[in-house]
Amino acid sequence: MFSDIPQAVRDQMVRLEGMAAHDSNAQFDDRLRQIPKETGQFIALLAASAPPGRRIEVGTSGGYSGLWLSLACRDSRCLLTTFEILAKKVELARRTFADAELDDLVKVIEADGRRAICHLDDIGFCFLDTTSDAYDDIYAAVVPKLVPGGILVADNAISHRHEISHVVEKAFSDKRVDALIVPIGKGVLVCRRIGDS
Repeated sequence: MFSDIPQAVRDQMVRLEGMAAHDSNAQFDDRLRQIPKETGQFIALLAASAPPGRRIEVGTSGGYSGLWLSLACRDSRCLLTTFEILAKKVELARRTFADAELDDLVKVIEADGRRAICHLDDIGFCFLDTTSDAYDDIYAAVVPKLVPGGILVADNAISHRHEISHVVEKAFSDKRVDALIVPIGKGVLVCRRIGDS
């Protein structure tokens, strides 16, 4: 998966890495909220190992994490559906995926993920990287729709631990999932749906 990343995908990764490095002074909505490379590799491995089911992402930003997830989708021949609420970022992400030649693997939807997920079932993998105030609603919506063995990954579990502590506590006490925090990047909460619970 990592040894044969298409050049068009690599080019877009490098472009977004450069953009993110230069926009730290931008206004909040304009900043690229982007995972580090090692987190991208980690979530790609998890997505590739997840059971059959929908692959979704909430919080597209410029499309960087989606580029990593597309590698897993390419290997398993499935579609990544990614939700972004900000029109400017939807436009940027669509251009990113088009330039990376991923139109057949990634679908960007301009919508609030909290509402959009209500219409989805059979989720095999979900990556959550959006504003912290949405985490609780998205966790509550996704977990019941995860297939057995399905995986929910939430970014910023360490860097924003105070803002999302209630979600982390909920995951650790939720008998439907096995949960742990992995200290990679900004910290990721990984939840795996147990059996048919």
